Amino acid sequence: MEYIRRITDEQLALKIEAFGAALILGPKGCGKTTTGKHFSKSFVEFQDEDQRENLLLIANTKPSDLLKGEKPILFDEWQDAPKIWGAIRKDVDDTGEVGQYILTGSSAVTVDTPHTGTLRISRMKMYPMSLFESGESNGEVSLMELFHDPGSFNGCRSDLTIDGIKYAVCRGGWPGSLNRKTERAQLAVAKDLFIQTCETDISKIDNVKRNPVWANTILRSYSRNLCTLAEAKTILADVTATCEMSRQTYYDYISGFEKLMMIEDIEAWNPSIRSKTSIRSSKKRNFVDPSIAAAALGVSPEYFSRDYKTLGFLFECLCIRDLKIYSSAKGGRISYYHDRMGLEADTVLHLEDGRYALIEIKLGQTEVDEGAEHLNEIERLVKEYNKKETQVPLRLPDLKIVITGTQYGYKREDGVFVIPIGCLKN
Repeated sequence: MEYIRRITDEQLALKIEAFGAALILGPKGCGKTTTGKHFSKSFVEFQDEDQRENLLLIANTKPSDLLKGEKPILFDEWQDAPKIWGAIRKDVDDTGEVGQYILTGSSAVTVDTPHTGTLRISRMKMYPMSLFESGESNGEVSLMELFHDPGSFNGCRSDLTIDGIKYAVCRGGWPGSLNRKTERAQLAVAKDLFIQTCETDISKIDNVKRNPVWANTILRSYSRNLCTLAEAKTILADVTATCEMSRQTYYDYISGFEKLMMIEDIEAWNPSIRSKTSIRSSKKRNFVDPSIAAAALGVSPEYFSRDYKTLGFLFECLCIRDLKIYSSAKGGRISYYHDRMGLEADTVLHLEDGRYALIEIKLGQTEVDEGAEHLNEIERLVKEYNKKETQVPLRLPDLKIVITGTQYGYKREDGVFVIPIGCLKN
């Protein structure tokens, strides 16, 4: 099967160029092994049952023997043979060579290594596929080009319909789903991933037996509060309405889901444009992929025909996933802004060079004006702050964007870009 290029390929290529080894991290099923194999010249698969017993014996006896081969060597499911980590670290120290090894493994198991691998084994994070990678965004608008040259934008037109968005939300960005021939089979991949997470992985992550029903209940409650600022006590109260669970047990499960890279909450952006007491600082609840929420809620694409409010929250999760992927090569970091006066930016996208974009995410056209007003008001507050704080002024936003699920993209007279998610790429 032909390799589907991933946006993180650029990051992995840099890791191989700069470090002795690279470790690809990411949620189960996001395509780590496939990408690792694409960049390797030989590989060792500890999950291969025909060779597993022999490979593990070597890894536990003399792991350096497994380092012989054409480089880079991929070690898939490396956590099954933890001693390989130390062997790789020592070999990188001894040889001083770069691009020697790639490690991938399931996020469902936590491994304590005697050494961190700092400056020898460099980590990178991989997400499920974006809409551009799965072929559902036509890629007419490059996010990075928009930062570089906003004046080059001449409008755009998306081919992604609202029904296509409903389907993409439920299917998710799991590469394995694209290999299925029918939509029914493609949708089944995310559902099965959710079931396996609750029934197996949440206990396997640190070898602590956990209740699958409780795991399911927590993720379902999290889904009902997706992309909101719901406090932990609110979610816990929802959970304990059906399960007898202590606060500590709840946090234990949440920690497990975070280690599995399923839950990925969003931190607040706290500029000094309002008093500290007026800016909300709690985390925004979020998953690494919207299909987790759809599976937890037990809904299909057809369900959203009568519930656009829930679709709006899952659409926001999808857009945040794609923004993280598109900005990953530039060290992209996501936060949000929300104050007690109701002023908000669903997403603040920060690049490592200090540039940032204020972004509102609106499923339909009727909400665009409100979103644009919020972005312009935040920019105005930054300008007002800078008039008073001339010695340490805040940077003005480099971009103001409303991302939509609509068809047409354009630039408003107030400088706000309106861009359909079906037109974006990295």
